[in-house]
Amino acid sequence: MHRAGDVQGRRTSLGAALLGDTPIGIASEGAHANMSIAQRLVVLATILLLAAVPQPSHSTDRTLKLLLWQAPSILNPHLAPGVKDQTASRIIYEPLASFDSEGHLVTFLAADVPSLTNGQVAKDGRSVIWKLKPNVKWSDGVAFTARDVVFTYSYITNPDVGSSSVGTYKSVDKVEALDDLTVKVTFKNVDPAWALPFVGIQGTILPEHVFAPYNNKAAVDAPPNLKPIGTGPYRLKEFRTEDVLLIGDDVVNTVKIIYEPNPEYRDRARQGFDEVTLQGGGDAKMAAKAVLGTGVVDYAWNLQIGDAELQEQEAKHIGKVALYFGSYVERLMLNFTDPNRETSDGERASLQFANPILADAKVRLALAKAVDRNKIAALYGRTGRPTANLLVAPVLYNSRNTTWEFDPDKARALLDEAGWRDTNGDGIRDKSGLPLTLLFQTSVNAVRQKTQAIIAADLAAIGIKVEDKQIDSSVFFSPSPDILNTSQHFYADLEEFATGNKSPDPGSYMVKWTCAEAAQKSNNWSGLNESRYCSDKYDALFRASETEIDPEKRIGLFVEMNDLLIADSAVTPIVEWANVPGLRNDIVGFDPTPWDSETWNIADWRRTP
Repeated sequence: MHRAGDVQGRRTSLGAALLGDTPIGIASEGAHANMSIAQRLVVLATILLLAAVPQPSHSTDRTLKLLLWQAPSILNPHLAPGVKDQTASRIIYEPLASFDSEGHLVTFLAADVPSLTNGQVAKDGRSVIWKLKPNVKWSDGVAFTARDVVFTYSYITNPDVGSSSVGTYKSVDKVEALDDLTVKVTFKNVDPAWALPFVGIQGTILPEHVFAPYNNKAAVDAPPNLKPIGTGPYRLKEFRTEDVLLIGDDVVNTVKIIYEPNPEYRDRARQGFDEVTLQGGGDAKMAAKAVLGTGVVDYAWNLQIGDAELQEQEAKHIGKVALYFGSYVERLMLNFTDPNRETSDGERASLQFANPILADAKVRLALAKAVDRNKIAALYGRTGRPTANLLVAPVLYNSRNTTWEFDPDKARALLDEAGWRDTNGDGIRDKSGLPLTLLFQTSVNAVRQKTQAIIAADLAAIGIKVEDKQIDSSVFFSPSPDILNTSQHFYADLEEFATGNKSPDPGSYMVKWTCAEAAQKSNNWSGLNESRYCSDKYDALFRASETEIDPEKRIGLFVEMNDLLIADSAVTPIVEWANVPGLRNDIVGFDPTPWDSETWNIADWRRTP
């Protein structure tokens, strides 16, 4: 793929670099592994010059400085391998619309939001019409039209292209340009989620006149992947694959992308900066120091360090953590099948054999009441909060009908009712000779291991023995059906991880608990339903959601699904995750949404005096 070289984020003490103890500059693969003396001198001269020249005060600084601790390697959102690349691309490219934090559509290239009321959403739910803003131009001066939208669909769905956005368009039958400013999207069937195609980062529009020659296997190496032409507020000026960022006494090797105002942008008054720079490299700790501790950057992405460390940096009053909650929920999954029995053909955790302990709803409810979610949430500090729901975002879907309680006495009573008692005085309940022992697996992660310890202690207090198992993340989350210790195989009684809906329409998330999605040998463990929960009532609710095009009624169906899962104790939600970007105190206008890149509204960012 035609991408800039990834930077692994090595950092070097400035003092050590000046003394020659550590190579300064970029230590990338191959020929760049070691810098020459001349190269070192160039970088040293740059550093000394930066140190000697008075820098503009931030109140008058017209350069916006962004930092990602993973380096972007491509500026094509539909070939982007990760969030880092999408974030860098979103400064240049725009969709027809996007979702704000509450799940409401906000227009970008669209003139208005389609609806049943304005007639742009068909009454039968089979098509939607998008009207486009007039007089929009690409940054090279070429007019933006409906043909670009049609082309983008062709590009994304072309198997030779290999687009990472293709899943969003699987329900689309065809896309037509009715005229230069009108696009009609027709779906294969009734589609209540009509607002997903051409919306958000996976809906960003590509210019036909630039990408048409690469709508084939050449897409992967296309020059526009690193020389984009967009409609957004800023355009690419330069992509440096080798650069450095000084963070206090540390030199961090980075890539550096430099943007400038797009002269063709339709609202020049919204371009709040003369230049935007995005550097990629380092690690989360250095990124926190850069934005909170030293203020050498204005924004830093994904500050995945302890909350105590973040507060220590914030105490310098240079920057702040701008955390916001999205859809991800850390949860305790329960296996409804028996991981210790095999079928005649060797399948474990088969639908043929129910879990001898967790098939009992009273036992499942006892587990939910025995787990102290407040104690677990305390591990996350501000970046996590206890929850009773699996579907938590957008807020319209976050059920008010559910509650959670930490009540060990009630948990003990439920186990007594279910026939689990300690008959031999060893502190572990048993029933018909079977001890109440559960195998609990999760990925290797410091917070998750602390969570395991809390849950094990909570369950021990009500007479349940927990055997912990930790699995490397690369194995636990592997999609390979041949690897056995994965979350999909789920060869344990309990497992813990976090996930959530990737768009404000939760259909592709809530399908996880339908009977047909049970992960098993017959589907090569590709089913989304790891716990193998199966409920006719739940399936009926989900089927109704697939054809209900009234938004309010559809929200009600998803809330009812969530409530049923909680009532059945099919899974125990524990903590909602927060996203943790950092901002300098003088940056305003940052308004993140879980459904798009954090740079989605960069046209509204400003520096205050």
